[in-house]
Amino acid sequence: MFADVQAVLFDLDGTLIDSAPDLGAAADKMRTDRGMPSLSLHTYRPMAGAGARGMIGVAFGHGPDHPDYEALKNEFLGNYEACMTERTRAFDGVVELVDALGRFGLVWGVVTNKMERFALPLTRHMPVFASAGTVVGGDTTAHAKPHPAPLLEAARRLDLLPRHCVYVGDDERDIVAGRAAGMVTVAARYGYLGLKSDTLSWGAHAHIDTPLELLKWLPRP
Repeated sequence: MFADVQAVLFDLDGTLIDSAPDLGAAADKMRTDRGMPSLSLHTYRPMAGAGARGMIGVAFGHGPDHPDYEALKNEFLGNYEACMTERTRAFDGVVELVDALGRFGLVWGVVTNKMERFALPLTRHMPVFASAGTVVGGDTTAHAKPHPAPLLEAARRLDLLPRHCVYVGDDERDIVAGRAAGMVTVAARYGYLGLKSDTLSWGAHAHIDTPLELLKWLPRP
């Protein structure tokens, strides 16, 4: 069990919410609009945590160095903005987890690399985030994860020292950012994780296979 915990901060996509269906749909529309065959959600899901870069990579095989990438990215973001609340749901156990954090007397918040343009309206739309103490997006500070700046900003907003915060995420950059910020880190192994991920090599302080498993690491009132 972690000691001296006063807050829990979470990554968003792949940690609290399953947004892969909407992310995949936004990318797949780009394919079908071009007369290309549709791809299954199973194909998109592993790279959902990488956002536009991951979805465009799956849909077209193009990376950020491709000359068409920026145009494709802008098209993808427009598609995603139009559908981002249609299929996205909280992972099983997240509602119960958030309720338990309140009973434990712990505040909580979100630190995501998703731009505020998407993160703020999405979290406002979903009732589970009504009790969140803060939502920090990928462009809230001058740096995104794996830089610690967004996590430090969240702690500042909650008026807490970083060492009193736990950060939970499903990507190695989450653990790198959390450790750099001086927080306790937890790897969410139920998330998207990418195509090749050895979570044990990330250096997290703990690992969980379901959201509710986090509770065993937190101090109870």
